[in-house]
Amino acid sequence: MELYISNSGQEPIYTQITRQIKQQILSGQLHEGDALPSIRLLAKELRISVITTKRAYEDLEAAGFIVTQPGRGSFVAAQNPALVREEYLKKIESCLQGAVDAARTGGIGYDEVSETLRLLWEG
Repeated sequence: MELYISNSGQEPIYTQITRQIKQQILSGQLHEGDALPSIRLLAKELRISVITTKRAYEDLEAAGFIVTQPGRGSFVAAQNPALVREEYLKKIESCLQGAVDAARTGGIGYDEVSETLRLLWEG
């Protein structure tokens, strides 16, 4: 599992870890039952605090992406289709918000944006 951490950005490190592991699960890079590195090992590899890694794993578990089994470790959880759908909806909403903001800044109206979306959808 490869994770890239940036200390120069605005996003907290635990959020970067959470986001990247979610992406790997949703993209199929990580599968149900796959073991994640231990909290201590991941902290050591990323050269960050164990507390930071623990926070990321707790967030992932609370969101239903991983399960932790005491004495065994953390594993990718069985994916709830509704949870996966919700994650994709959030991503779509974020992308569309960016498009709406760009359209408003550029003076492009709703009808033209809607038509562009339709054309992109139809391929």
